[in-house]
Amino acid sequence: MISLGKRPTFDKLLMGPGPSTVDPRVLRAMSEPAMGYLDEDFLSILAETQDLLRYVFQTKNKLTLAVSGTGTAGMETALANLIEPGDRVLICVNGFFGNRMVEISRRYGADVSTVLAPMGEPIDPENLGRELKHIGKVKLIGVVHAETSTGVLQPLEEIVKLAHEHDAFVVVDAVTSLGGVEVPTDKLGLDVVYSGTQKCLSCPPGLAPITLREETANYLRKRSKEIGSFYFDLSIIEEYWDGGKTYHHTPSMNLIYALNEGLRMIVEEGIENRWKRHKINAMALSRGLEAMGLELLVKPEYRLPPLTTVKVPEGINEREVRKRLMAEYRIEIGAGLGELKGKVWRIGLMGSTSVRKNVILFLSAFGQILRSMGFKAHLEDAIDAATEVFRGE
Repeated sequence: MISLGKRPTFDKLLMGPGPSTVDPRVLRAMSEPAMGYLDEDFLSILAETQDLLRYVFQTKNKLTLAVSGTGTAGMETALANLIEPGDRVLICVNGFFGNRMVEISRRYGADVSTVLAPMGEPIDPENLGRELKHIGKVKLIGVVHAETSTGVLQPLEEIVKLAHEHDAFVVVDAVTSLGGVEVPTDKLGLDVVYSGTQKCLSCPPGLAPITLREETANYLRKRSKEIGSFYFDLSIIEEYWDGGKTYHHTPSMNLIYALNEGLRMIVEEGIENRWKRHKINAMALSRGLEAMGLELLVKPEYRLPPLTTVKVPEGINEREVRKRLMAEYRIEIGAGLGELKGKVWRIGLMGSTSVRKNVILFLSAFGQILRSMGFKAHLEDAIDAATEVFRGE
């Protein structure tokens, strides 16, 4: 006889580093019955989803689709399809997910070099230029556009310029930026950009949107050696998404329904309006936190709108604050990763979570808890500062 435990509580406001709260429209779409993977109705959904992804990626790239798996699947797909054993690659590392790009590249046999920046700061293009001169020709340069572990939004223009001057592919991690800030795919000629559905797209985790510039896609199509991963082989996956010409694996139909609906909502809102919404709400949150008496990790010009990192004040137990936010208010925020563990909180305003009422609710709850723990939180000033941002919109 199986003993059933207490049913978990699902009514939670997800304001951490992801996943974000999924919109009810998306949940309803996901509940529709599954279809066969070659059903004409399902193939039409795939085709429309590709067009919607092109809109969100701001690209005309033919090879634009969603890989089965989370954002890390997108990362592995990008690297596995480009890297052959012995290839020299250069990875920009200023946080946890830059290091993950290094690890995956090594597992596919790459000769990996890195350009480093402290956590909380962007990569300096001058350091990248010096490293390129030092090591010579590289096949690809990997960079995280939105470093989820720190809340840094990496400027891309100079990095892309250097990469193309050295005939290197640029692989961009946009897991936390796609749908929340501009991802300049065609504007800058980014070779490969991948993301995840569970952040600013406000869909469930399980799919990784990815797009390849036509020149890069042609390189893959003409590649003489098979890639090291069958599951992430884009040359076959592309054929399936192109009208079901080739079977590769059974797609996650219900997740694709969800992604399709989430992307439709972005089109309805307008991508520029969505970027603006994320920027204003993040600014209100940042101003509120600073007015409360807290210090943010990242300089204003490099802050990532969907994710804000705030330093833990001396004498405050960061884990206890997170536990109380969940227990008393059903609000989730994130802890620090790696060397930032115990030193910062990560507060997400992604997709449908990024609304004014959540900013004010969070500041109120956060301030009350900090006050009860002995921190002199200027709560009224925080609410006033956030409200002033909204008034000036």
